[in-house]
Amino acid sequence: MELTVRGKNLEITDALHTYVEKHTGKIQRYFDKPIKINVLLRISNMTKTCEVTVFVDGVILRGVEKSDDMYKSIDLVFDKVERQIHKYKTRLAKKFKERNTLSKQFMQEEEAVQPVSESAFEIVKTKHFNITPMSPEEAILQMNLLGHSFFMFFNSETEGMAVVYRRDDGKYGLIDANK
Repeated sequence: MELTVRGKNLEITDALHTYVEKHTGKIQRYFDKPIKINVLLRISNMTKTCEVTVFVDGVILRGVEKSDDMYKSIDLVFDKVERQIHKYKTRLAKKFKERNTLSKQFMQEEEAVQPVSESAFEIVKTKHFNITPMSPEEAILQMNLLGHSFFMFFNSETEGMAVVYRRDDGKYGLIDANK
């Protein structure tokens, strides 16, 4: 397991790091494969936020929790990630059985440095990630694990780029570039 604990407007003490490590052990036990966990602890306006991102074999689990106590935020977010694992346990198990190799799907975030002009739309954040072929069902699973309302992916069925999204009625939509 690879663990990264960072702080924003907060110094990571040994006690905080040890507390996070204790919780990561609960997540690691669900997976036979190596996992990478990024934890960001942040304080803003007296709100303590804990963001956890777990990368394991092409699947990304993510949780964010805020409270008035950092230890409480850590407890809440790891409980949330553990619930995600339980919720999608059978789907995740099936996905891991189908794959034999560990894929390198690691998102890197970069801040945009130069806006084009003041009148143009301003891009404040850019994300880069490796796109692995998957079915629309796997893309919906990944979108739900991330807690997003849409997800772009390479559709293995049509061999083209596609987007799945959550509709207002709670169902899902698919935008496929090849049809």
